[in-house]
Amino acid sequence: MTSQKTPQTMKPATAAKKLNVYLEATPAEFQEGVVSRDELNTLQTSPPEWLRELRRNGPHPRQVVAAKLGVSIGGLARGGVTEALTTEQIEALKADDPEWLQQERATQAEVRNETARIKEKEADRRQRRP
Repeated sequence: MTSQKTPQTMKPATAAKKLNVYLEATPAEFQEGVVSRDELNTLQTSPPEWLRELRRNGPHPRQVVAAKLGVSIGGLARGGVTEALTTEQIEALKADDPEWLQQERATQAEVRNETARIKEKEADRRQRRP
């Protein structure tokens, strides 16, 4: 008896998240189908023009917007940014540098510093153990 292995598939939303793109901006065929692991790998290694265009100009999902602005996703929400933004909109926000963005960047820097401090403290503790 030979068993046929069924390909692992995922919902379009999961694939879009893995590709770091905004699902609603993807082509209808992508949104309406399922994506196999092989198809996802192909999209990652040889992205079609629509995917390259989305990555370049957006609209971008919140996690990408947050990363490009140097803030957390929560920081975006506190700043009133709840929708996907294009690269142009992100650049305009950076240029305007509103107070909320400055504040959220400072908060993010504090979080990174605290995380580094804790990591260093843990490393020191591990080194001192007999």
